Amino acid sequence: MTLAPDVAGRLAIPSLIDEATVEAIAGEAWIALVGEDEVLVPLPGDLPEDTLSAWVDVVGPWTGSVVLTTGRQTAAELTRALLAEAAPELLDHEDVADAFGEIANVVGGNVKAALPGPSTLGLPEVGPAPAVRNPEDVCRIEVLWRGQPLVVSVQGALPSLPVPHDQHQHPHQNGASQ
Repeated sequence: MTLAPDVAGRLAIPSLIDEATVEAIAGEAWIALVGEDEVLVPLPGDLPEDTLSAWVDVVGPWTGSVVLTTGRQTAAELTRALLAEAAPELLDHEDVADAFGEIANVVGGNVKAALPGPSTLGLPEVGPAPAVRNPEDVCRIEVLWRGQPLVVSVQGALPSLPVPHDQHQHPHQNGASQ
């Protein structure tokens, strides 16, 4: 793998991580969280029109998002599989958001660990997928879970996502200047 910086001098994700690594990370997270018999099959599928995404932002030497996208019905089935016996009879949006967000959090945390340098991981978010900002800064895999399509995308943020201000600039805990 060659390390090729983007136009702004930052490393693009394809020079830092490849599809096989993302697939392995997602597969391991899936087995750990969803179940030993729950495997991701590396085959593409057409996402339905009604999709839901869960993602976490990574901020560090490489800045971007780790995004999982699937159909809303598949996200609900995934929630039931994750919660197992604890799944309520009727799932609400919060149940699905929590479960799908947790999977994105674990996959994102493991992707972050595979990247160079210290990075921080944001809190999981669930909703429409964040837009791809730079097509050259994307590593994307398509898999099937229980025959349903799922896309895992590691996509760079250009321009970069906001980085919290250095706490040393504002010595008070509330960030107010003296």
